[in-house]
Amino acid sequence: MTSTGAAPDADVGDARRPRHWTSALKWKGAAFTAPFFAGFVLLFIIPLGYAVWQAFFREQTSGLGLSGTTTEFVWFDNFAKAFEDATFWAAITRVLVFAFIVVPVMLAISLAMALLLDMAKRRAVRFFRLGFLVPYMVPGIVAALMWIYIYSPRSGPLTPVFADLGLGVNFFASEMLWVSIGNLIIWNTIGFNMLIIYAALLSVPRELFDAARVDGASEWRIAWSIKIPHVRAPLALVGMLSIIGLVQIFNEPLLFRQISPETVTKDFTPILFIYNQAFDANNYHYAAAVSVLLALVIGIVSFVYYKLANRPTT
Repeated sequence: MTSTGAAPDADVGDARRPRHWTSALKWKGAAFTAPFFAGFVLLFIIPLGYAVWQAFFREQTSGLGLSGTTTEFVWFDNFAKAFEDATFWAAITRVLVFAFIVVPVMLAISLAMALLLDMAKRRAVRFFRLGFLVPYMVPGIVAALMWIYIYSPRSGPLTPVFADLGLGVNFFASEMLWVSIGNLIIWNTIGFNMLIIYAALLSVPRELFDAARVDGASEWRIAWSIKIPHVRAPLALVGMLSIIGLVQIFNEPLLFRQISPETVTKDFTPILFIYNQAFDANNYHYAAAVSVLLALVIGIVSFVYYKLANRPTT
């Protein structure tokens, strides 16, 4: 009887807690998000606003340029120039085609790895999960340098292997360059994508698998009809993040440019184009306008992709 009467008293005590105490708890919970929002404002909002502001100006030289330059407010002239810049749009087209080829391959491999990990014994999961994640832990610059060595026709291990098979493969040739970069990026990122998909697989009720097995479903059928539909949203998210990252690739083309400058030109990708405009051509304000335009393109492409990937199935 005593224990039965204690629960209502506790509920009444919770209901009689002062409002400021509840508000304090909410503020404490919100405080955990403060570092994220501080970083978001400092590293994204402020730089984006600064780039938009700089895009409305232009450095103007007077006379023969002997009297220095002046900064003039030119409204949308830089944006208009960017819209008409065929070189910039060619770079965007190049990376978008690359992304829409590489992303499905990347998602298929990451999904396969996550499904295999989900079927593994629990004792082996930790070992394989860490092994799959190791490539993602390698910094992008280090990974690029490592694969450039592997691709090297002089000292790399792959060239002799292909030579023994009667194949003369040059990973730095123009027809192979995108394949080389794509392989590097897939190797470097599939571990992270696999981890997101695997986490989603763990949330699928295990009772569904047991019921399917009782009905005679094979593991392949369970994966196709139960597991994959349940991870559709994480797949769409991973695909969107991959597209955003691939459109902004910079480290890999920059390093490959040192090996094959005739193929990887200074405007090979949008970021290389922006880098060249800002630091080689000293056209900082135009680079800012192109950066803003690239951000808009990435936002539109990501939005369209996410909407198409999350369409309800009939």
